[in-house]
Amino acid sequence: MPPARRRRRKVAVTLIVLAVAGGAGAYAYTRLDPARNAAARPSALPPNTAEVGRQTLRETETADGELGYGPTTQLVNRLHGTLTAVPETDDRITRGEPLYRVDDDPVTLMYGSMPAYRTLRDGSEGNDVEQLERNLGELGYTGFTVDEEYTAGTAAAVERWQDDKGLPETGVVELGQVVFASGAVRVDGVEAAEGGTATPGKPVLTFTGTDKAVTVELEASERRMAEEGAKVEVTLPDDTDLKGEINEVATVIEPASGQGEEPTTKVEVVVEIDDQKAAEPYALASVDVTFTADERKDVLVVPVAALVALPEGFGVEVVEGGRTRYVPVETGLFADGRVEVEGGGLTEGTVVGMPK
Repeated sequence: MPPARRRRRKVAVTLIVLAVAGGAGAYAYTRLDPARNAAARPSALPPNTAEVGRQTLRETETADGELGYGPTTQLVNRLHGTLTAVPETDDRITRGEPLYRVDDDPVTLMYGSMPAYRTLRDGSEGNDVEQLERNLGELGYTGFTVDEEYTAGTAAAVERWQDDKGLPETGVVELGQVVFASGAVRVDGVEAAEGGTATPGKPVLTFTGTDKAVTVELEASERRMAEEGAKVEVTLPDDTDLKGEINEVATVIEPASGQGEEPTTKVEVVVEIDDQKAAEPYALASVDVTFTADERKDVLVVPVAALVALPEGFGVEVVEGGRTRYVPVETGLFADGRVEVEGGGLTEGTVVGMPK
């Protein structure tokens, strides 16, 4: 599938401000009293009015994303021998099941965040020991305490597990006998053939998670939008909107595309989708992901067109009992045609002038 065309729909705050200064501002200056610009005026009421509102204001930005299964991880073999079994693309593998086989011995999937990096035996200590013991417990093996110490009880449980798997009952977990992943995996591609030589460092397969996820690539300058745990909205090709949550944010370096060019820094964002069933019909698809770039909760707002240019900055024209007066305000967030305002004695429901 060709890469999705990148689109950006940003809140053009600068353009809005310029429009106010050049449009509504000109309207305001024609009605200001140079001597007392805040004095109430009994005539020349504005052509339209609006009320000051109170709401949560959000600045959003939409970026292109790719619906799939999230980032791909390459699995590298750590054993010597012959590949006697490899999975097929799109196979799902869960805890305790073999990912592939070397000399007919299974390389088993277990869950955890720490990669296997050493052989574990009686006397070993560390987080990887606790991770192994937790998996043994989940698989039904007992007789040990789940902690950071590999004891004789742990070794006995490993022997029972090895017996069930048809492995030599050594009580020692050799490096390469177990692979840890964050959860169940989906085989994304197979990079080695059954019957081939298994050597340490040789790629065997690539895998992803089993849940649908969206991957978004942002510019480094857009990093502020992507915070782990933040809520986003995903729009499918059929215009269905789904709720999502940012699960992972990573900085990636893309190599230079040509001689003399510099590598570029990108931000890769992975979004979990709440409604897996709605996303299931799409194997791969281009989607829109809407981020909340900024948010102001429970603030006073007016239409952007209500702003007028005063000598001291921005203001609004307050309409009261057939009279008007100009009051300065401080502006905050601009979003969805409205702007956060503060000052000038404004309250919710205050009537302000608007141009035609």
